[in-house]
Amino acid sequence: MTPLDDLFSTDESRAEAQLEKVIKLNPDEISDFPNHPFKVRQDDDMAEMVESIKKYGVLVPALVRPKEDGGYEMVAGHRRKFAASLAGVSEIPCIVRSLTDDEATIVMVDSNLQREKILPSEKAFAYKMKLAAMKRQAGRPKNSAPLEPNLKGTRSNEELAANSPDSRSQIQRYIRLTELIPPVLQMVDDGKIAFRPAVELSYLSKEQQESLYSTMECEDCTPSLAQAIKMKEFSKDGKLTDEVILSIMQEEKPNQREQLKIPKERISKYFAPGTPAQKIEDTIIKALELYRKRERQRDMER
Repeated sequence: MTPLDDLFSTDESRAEAQLEKVIKLNPDEISDFPNHPFKVRQDDDMAEMVESIKKYGVLVPALVRPKEDGGYEMVAGHRRKFAASLAGVSEIPCIVRSLTDDEATIVMVDSNLQREKILPSEKAFAYKMKLAAMKRQAGRPKNSAPLEPNLKGTRSNEELAANSPDSRSQIQRYIRLTELIPPVLQMVDDGKIAFRPAVELSYLSKEQQESLYSTMECEDCTPSLAQAIKMKEFSKDGKLTDEVILSIMQEEKPNQREQLKIPKERISKYFAPGTPAQKIEDTIIKALELYRKRERQRDMER
């Protein structure tokens, strides 16, 4: 049945309703994108954005889409929305665009892949979401022969790689990371486990990953690429037991060297949540260098 609004509206008014427009919205009233894979962190970049918004406001409009039950959903601009809330801004400019779920997913991923700092887990789930959306969009058109499943997947993979900063094989490696259990994936984000070993570990079962995580915690070590490949082979043969995992992890690595470990709880209060491990290390080194410089100045003044 035709809605009453359509019965009494003109072609011109209906066409105008389809046009994009910029409106002001309260950031607290814009809902987040479902399962948004990119984390919004309170780091130095966020602090700078907050200060900029306090001085100049939000200069680049966010992109939102209307919700079926009313209100708006954020598509691109989650960090601007968060920064605006921290800055106490009650309204931000937003472009309103009607998008399907799949269209919104693709736009959301593409807009965030342009950022300089992206965690491995963020890329992993973002690529997985975008590839799934593209495969749904590449479904059988009306009045046409059905695509073969493998062919449809191949075309989607190639198109995804063509419009992404990573190659097709690298994208597949990132998507493999979504098979890691959360604590192991967190170690990848923290830089404790390298990317390529992490990809190999993603082929282990969840139970085997749990066992490996416990072993890494107890032995205070992480697997090399060779060790990860070895565990993957044992798992494929159905022989990766807790004892085998321990035996592999106790092997001495060719490049193994003594490392100083600082409990995370002792330094966490000095860093914003989600700060990368490399940045924490660099900050500590700079602080120690400054401390040593001041100590030398004090010795010279005595």
